[in-house]
Amino acid sequence: MDAAAGSDPRPAVPAPAGPPRSPGAVSGRFLARATLLSAALSMAAAVLGLGRDQALAHLFGAGAETDAFLVAWTVPEMASTLLIEDGMAFVLVPAFSLALARRGRGTPGPDPVRALVAASLPRLCLALAGSAALLVLGAPLLVAFLAPGLSDPSLAVACTRLTATCVLSFGLAGYCSAALRAHRSYLAPGAIYIAYNAVIIATMVVLAARWGVRAAALGVALGGCAMALAQAPSLWRRLARRPGGSGVPRTAGADRHGGPGVPQAAGADLDGGPGVTRAAGADRHGGPGVPRAPGADRDGGPGVTQAAGADRPGGPGVPQAAGTDRHGGHGVTRAAGADLDGVARAPGADRDGGRAFTVGLVCAVLLFAVGRQSQVLIERYFASGLPAGAISHLNYAQKVAQLPMSLAMMVCVVTFPVVARAIAEGDVRRARDRVERDLTLMACLVLLGTSVVVACAPGIVHLLFQRGAFTAGDTAATAAVMRVYALGLLGHTLVGALVRSYFSTGRASWYPPAVMGIGVVATIGLSAWAVGPWGARGIAGANAAGISLTALLLLLGLGPQSVPVRIPRVAGALARPLAAAVGATAAGLAGAGLADGPAASTAAGCACASVVFLALAWLLNAAGVRSLPFPVPHSVRSPLTRKLRHGR
Repeated sequence: MDAAAGSDPRPAVPAPAGPPRSPGAVSGRFLARATLLSAALSMAAAVLGLGRDQALAHLFGAGAETDAFLVAWTVPEMASTLLIEDGMAFVLVPAFSLALARRGRGTPGPDPVRALVAASLPRLCLALAGSAALLVLGAPLLVAFLAPGLSDPSLAVACTRLTATCVLSFGLAGYCSAALRAHRSYLAPGAIYIAYNAVIIATMVVLAARWGVRAAALGVALGGCAMALAQAPSLWRRLARRPGGSGVPRTAGADRHGGPGVPQAAGADLDGGPGVTRAAGADRHGGPGVPRAPGADRDGGPGVTQAAGADRPGGPGVPQAAGTDRHGGHGVTRAAGADLDGVARAPGADRDGGRAFTVGLVCAVLLFAVGRQSQVLIERYFASGLPAGAISHLNYAQKVAQLPMSLAMMVCVVTFPVVARAIAEGDVRRARDRVERDLTLMACLVLLGTSVVVACAPGIVHLLFQRGAFTAGDTAATAAVMRVYALGLLGHTLVGALVRSYFSTGRASWYPPAVMGIGVVATIGLSAWAVGPWGARGIAGANAAGISLTALLLLLGLGPQSVPVRIPRVAGALARPLAAAVGATAAGLAGAGLADGPAASTAAGCACASVVFLALAWLLNAAGVRSLPFPVPHSVRSPLTRKLRHGR
């Protein structure tokens, strides 16, 4: 029954005709709000992360005790990459996106989302619990493997047994985070590191005098539990809702697909969005308020007559051969066993969404995530043979330098579910344009931060850490490492963004783990060569070179098997902010050298680098900055917030 048959006595007013919009399409305004929310939560978590590192430096300095804890901290760092940031997200976000797309189309049978949870969560919990137990038992062997030259391995073993519990808690947190982001819910997932860091700080402050650095390891274990608990209620509420809406009673004509639990005026569009009036006979799926001729296609597009056997949801009036894809495109032949939604499925995969990802996909994602995180293992392996404190200097430098990358990554954290949903619905063009714009915007953000970090490293480290047990010598060593490490920030950011293009299709891709392996081999070889003459700075330089090589290979490998990004266009777009960053770094170094004192030097360097970067970005039109309207009356429009024409 059409929505115009509701209780509203006023005549329906047809909306202007426009291009059809898929139920999974989202507006630029929503993406902007979600990105701003995620960025705000990320910055709050980053501030608390700095507070955590400051507390660690103040209480324990940069010596043998902190080196032992940081070896134990390798476990939660690896678990964070595998189970929260990369691995779990790459597998589950496409799986949940596909299940939600099936739910939106009203696929007969059990609710696809609940079927996916029932099939995956119990097995995942069992595997994670077993892995955590093995790490607790094998802690002595793990410490000997990670840091053979450590001066106090027994302390590292005790801390490792506490942090090993994070395998289970981080896995549950990552599962909840992926499911919620696929549902386009970002508040709870964005707040998990706030809870994590707050618990670590509180535990260290309360127990440091009694437990020493073991208090920090206990805080990590308790913080992991807080991450899972912070998201569980929100996910439970979404799973408890009935398919197609929420558990809250829906008024007549309420929105079926546009959003859960949002009251909708009578006659509103069932799919396009809340509060859009549609005339009698208007298309239910093709677009809001578009009149449909008698016999027109109810799904494929507005007012288009559908021939017998034509593709029902995929396109207007295109005859469909036997066995062709009913949802993924216009009359495209589908191989036997392929998913009805245009995504290839391995034999034996669950057709009802209970197991929407394959063993091959899981293995490919895990291999890539392990390879990426192994760069930290390489650093600590080679640094364990240097004088005490080298591991700590690398850690503090990495944590501060990665702040611009963390902020830039919020863009693709928000848009990855959008890309995965577009791929699930067969809208490759929307996915491609989204990825290209994300890469350019993320490069601008991280390169601006890189300029500031390189120019102001000594002042930043002095202001953040030089107090208590952290000495001036530690400041100088950490700042030197941080400047070298920052050279790889663009590579780290591009790797995190590009790999999502490979795994957004929900299919196994072995190219990312292969090129990540090439980067790891390069990092090992360069570290072995550089650690002798340059110490910790040589290790940081090898890290930057290895990850930059991986980013280049990932960019060159994009093609039809992933999101078909236009490589020459992306390369040209990335060159503009890179040129702006070179000029901004030189200006920042000059500005920082003119001022005395860490605070004044940092402020001057930051101001000079920022002003010059923005000026050069405007001159070079990096990320389309010239298209921004000035003055901005109500909201800021950018490549992130500009709507895609075919997605309205």
